[in-house]
Amino acid sequence: MTRPSPQPTLGDLLDGLRVVSIPMRVRFRGVEHREAALIQGPAGWGEFAPFLEYEPAEASRWLAAAIEAAFVGWPEARRPTVPVNATVPAVSAAEVAPIVARFDGCTTAKVKVAEPGQSLADDLARVAATREVLGASGRIRIDANGGWSVADAVDAVSALSRHGLEYVEQPCASVEELRDVRMALARKGIDVSVAADESVRKAEDPIRVARLGAADLVIVKVAPLGGVARALEIVQDCGLPAVVSSALDTSVGIAAGVALAAALPDLPHACGLGTVSLLGGDVTRDSLRPRGGVLPIGSVDVDDALVEQWAAPAERVAWWRERVAAAHALLR
Repeated sequence: MTRPSPQPTLGDLLDGLRVVSIPMRVRFRGVEHREAALIQGPAGWGEFAPFLEYEPAEASRWLAAAIEAAFVGWPEARRPTVPVNATVPAVSAAEVAPIVARFDGCTTAKVKVAEPGQSLADDLARVAATREVLGASGRIRIDANGGWSVADAVDAVSALSRHGLEYVEQPCASVEELRDVRMALARKGIDVSVAADESVRKAEDPIRVARLGAADLVIVKVAPLGGVARALEIVQDCGLPAVVSSALDTSVGIAAGVALAAALPDLPHACGLGTVSLLGGDVTRDSLRPRGGVLPIGSVDVDDALVEQWAAPAERVAWWRERVAAAHALLR
């Protein structure tokens, strides 16, 4: 691993800070425009883009990850490319095929389910359409973002499993509920693994899911966990297979996710790092979109003209500068 640099000052981070606002192709997680602050340092570019509702304490981990990328660097890669999955938002069944088509060569798809205001029938239609697009050999995983109760999760997974599921991601909100869902599925003979996402990246104790036997695998995201090095430690401590995912990043943030996936000792599943395909623009001419179902490792060349094209309004730049300052004050 690259030798750590001294902690940058707030001035180091704010000098040359660039803020972009990029439209989404499809509304995702309630987001229609993705805002991100880009930080340049001696090691390259880092991305600071916690979702707008996150408080400074949680956002400080995202800043630590951006500092690692810009001022420290990443561990050595174990593989030259990383397989990735397509991501299907909570859209109608008719919209599935054109969305999957944006993810060149991907044979795995993650489908959003349990969307507020939608029904299990909507989820069934979306997953069935995804199966039709991928064919019998494709892999489908579903993500409920903690939206179900234990009973609803067991009923929903039982119904959706007819289409063949690789795993269900965060079916319920709490670690105890994940454990209960996992046990209930096993008792019913439903062979669908349980993956923990929010119960890892938003937890004070991310190893708890492993101690309680609440998950078969973990979903890890670089920014919410504080960087590539910290995420590697968490995966090692959990002792479970890991899938690296993104958080609606530009290619700068995606590059950090690819670095994590490339550094993992084992990578048995495709990773959720193809989400630049959901954005209506990017900050580089060579976007990290999947080609042949994989992404290459490496740094990103940020294009000044694109940053200017997607530049956020002055008041939003001021807001992000204040947010960087608040998060920086809480860095350990």
